[in-house]
Amino acid sequence: MGETESILLLLSIALLAGLILSRLAKKLQLPAVTAYLIAGILIGPYVLGQLGAKLGINGLGFTAIPNGNGGYTSDFLGTFAILSDVALGFIAFSIGNEFRLSQLKKIGKQATIVGILQAVVTTLVVDAVLIVLHFVMPDVLPLEAAIILGAIASATAPAATLMVVKQYKAKGPVTDILLPVVALDDAVGLILFAVSFGVARGVYSGSVDVVSIVVNPLIEIIGSLALGAIMGYLFNLCERFFHSRSKRLAVSVGFVLLTIAFSQLKFEIGSVHIGFSSLLTCMMLGTIFCNVCDFSEELMDRVDRWTAPLFIVFFVTSGAELDLSVFTNLFIVLIGVAYILSRSAGKYSGALLSSKLAKCDNKIVKYLGITLLPQAGVALGMADMVKSSVEFADTNVAQIVVSITLFAVLIYELIGPALTKMALTKAGDINPEGKTSARHEHAKKKAAQAALAQSQEENQQ
Repeated sequence: MGETESILLLLSIALLAGLILSRLAKKLQLPAVTAYLIAGILIGPYVLGQLGAKLGINGLGFTAIPNGNGGYTSDFLGTFAILSDVALGFIAFSIGNEFRLSQLKKIGKQATIVGILQAVVTTLVVDAVLIVLHFVMPDVLPLEAAIILGAIASATAPAATLMVVKQYKAKGPVTDILLPVVALDDAVGLILFAVSFGVARGVYSGSVDVVSIVVNPLIEIIGSLALGAIMGYLFNLCERFFHSRSKRLAVSVGFVLLTIAFSQLKFEIGSVHIGFSSLLTCMMLGTIFCNVCDFSEELMDRVDRWTAPLFIVFFVTSGAELDLSVFTNLFIVLIGVAYILSRSAGKYSGALLSSKLAKCDNKIVKYLGITLLPQAGVALGMADMVKSSVEFADTNVAQIVVSITLFAVLIYELIGPALTKMALTKAGDINPEGKTSARHEHAKKKAAQAALAQSQEENQQ
């Protein structure tokens, strides 16, 4: 079987496996995103991929090859990387559409206070626990790794959170503040990571680089917001030239893809690194568009339908990327458990204290912290930066940071969405009955139309 046929076969398997597992998850009252991740593990290099490797069939799962660390990966995961970039861009675009000025006037100040403080508190709590753990076993956990992991802990996964909100059509005070906080979390996380990474490099080399700690992250954040704003105004201008629904949808997809492409650009001016965050750029694209375009809500509804299969493949692929070999190292498991417990405590206590300080609704104070636990793409991106850095490449620091991050992502991605659903349900933002079947909705609509037609006919008689 050729490479193209193998990719198409694997793409269809990923999509269908996610859909089938989502039906089982519904019976168990679990979010669909959890089912997609489990489906990814099942068709990944550790299960179906192993069978494909033994039978010599490319495309029968993510065919397993050793990754050099005692685990397995797959060449196909690199092929699907572009889908992950596109999916994260559309997820960020959807979150940006929640930043409407009418809503921000009500919760903007509260979201800002909570978004910043909960991330800072989480970093401090995780740093404190891991630094103590470093002194207990210095040969296992380097101080530099402990400092970096504290910053990585601040990151929250916007994708899993958004999927739960959309699946159950969550509405209420917790949901209203959750999405802005998750969006702001990305910007705060970038700053915390840059500062912590700079400090860790200073500890490792004995010198501190102010440019990498302060200048580069600020340029990345400001540049991303500026690029997203420019693209948002151009997006709105371009939409005005088209009137049919299909063409406006095509323009929307085209502009999100164009923004993702521009956000991948990187420049070096001396020691100053100029880059962009695709998440922040696409969030700003959605924010500007939803506030300047009077038909943005209708358009977003159509974009959501178009991206549904893309999101399924993205989460299934994310599940396939999870490295199960991290469970074979006892020290990694122990540090990983300490990281997960301290991060969870930091997120919950940080959200509780900051929401009280911001005088938020009691439901927000009680349940918001639980919804901030999912962690995935942004954290893995930070870990990859450590792995590819000049100072820490091929060192124990990079290995520990990557292994702990992978361990935490594996746990958080499997239980995080369920906890988010539970918290939103208890807060009253999710109807206990869950999402209504589209088939039932269509039947109700048909029945209502028939009743209306009959009523009009009787009036005419």
